[in-house]
Amino acid sequence: MPSSRPAAPIVPAAGDPRASLRAHAEDKLADLAARDRRRLAVETRALDAVTVTRGGRRLVNVSSNDYLGLAHDPRVIAAAQAAAAAHGTGAGASRLITGEHPEVVALEAELAAFKGAEAALVFSSGYAANLGIVSALAGRSDLIVIDDLAHNCLHMGARLSGATVHRFAHNDAACAHDLLARHRSGARHALLLTDGVFSMDGDRAPVAALARVAAAHDAWLLVDDAHGLGVVAAGHGAGEGACVPLAMGTLSKALGSQGGYVCADRPVIELLRNRARSFVYSTGLAPASAAAARAALAIVAAEPERCARPQALAARVAEALDLPAPDSPVLPIVLGAEQAALDAQAALEARGYLGVAVRPPTVPPGTARLRISLSAALSDAAVAGLIDALRAVVAETGR
Repeated sequence: MPSSRPAAPIVPAAGDPRASLRAHAEDKLADLAARDRRRLAVETRALDAVTVTRGGRRLVNVSSNDYLGLAHDPRVIAAAQAAAAAHGTGAGASRLITGEHPEVVALEAELAAFKGAEAALVFSSGYAANLGIVSALAGRSDLIVIDDLAHNCLHMGARLSGATVHRFAHNDAACAHDLLARHRSGARHALLLTDGVFSMDGDRAPVAALARVAAAHDAWLLVDDAHGLGVVAAGHGAGEGACVPLAMGTLSKALGSQGGYVCADRPVIELLRNRARSFVYSTGLAPASAAAARAALAIVAAEPERCARPQALAARVAEALDLPAPDSPVLPIVLGAEQAALDAQAALEARGYLGVAVRPPTVPPGTARLRISLSAALSDAAVAGLIDALRAVVAETGR
């Protein structure tokens, strides 16, 4: 048995390369702290879908992306437990080495059917999915046009691809059209990238308009619907009803599990299976995660009222606080300065709610905020209490 006593920290001596690395890290951390941008991982224990303990305090969690409360649903937990008992806790290696696990194969078929696609491919995470998809389909002779506020993993996938990249103004289909009109002719292939629901502002992309723009310029539209699956369009996501050749999403938010996926035509999926480096060279999804996602997807399909509740609750909070009607369960309370957001988080915690401050570079400078996300598992009483708490916090911070 390993010793439970922590090893004494080793402080490198002068001349040891670790000394310069340590000094570099300390300088960077000090700079982040001076700008109120240093992030700290705080130990937090989930008691149920919406209740956590943190720092000895019991809090109602209004920052989680478990929009439907399915990470704690007994049916989802039972599916994961049964799969772990039957198949073990890990996949062992890349799926191209150890083979396709039946739970993962079934999950991919069910995702494809749910999204109306020929096939699907599951990755170890949503971030890995976007890195792999974009860099597998675009290269140095190609063009990528991407929403300025798209998720970091889409921007990193675009950078990794080596393609020429142009950003279009947020949710501006006309701007995307202009960029494609100017640059498409010089490129072999083109991709148009956007989130379906933007995680920090909660607004939806104009997917239908972007699909028309993409079709006009023979560009391949990828919609990252990580925050739309399960809560938009009866759970089918922000791209429902539009022509989206690459429908990407995650298993880790509304489905309460772990992993990412993309739905597309079968030849595209087979190409990604062979060329997406974050798939080829990563250990496959654990069978328990796949089984949990399957159980959650079945609940989404069977319980549309659960899918509608998070946005309905967000609308209730927005109306009470005189905020614009939301497009999703996400409500940003923009406070501006980093310290103002941190103070608001502390004030909200003092009132029994965990609403985490989000600061640059996750959001643009001057737009630090509380990011509030509503879960179907929240009671009406908890939502009423949240409204009262947010009113008091906003008044205190002088917003």
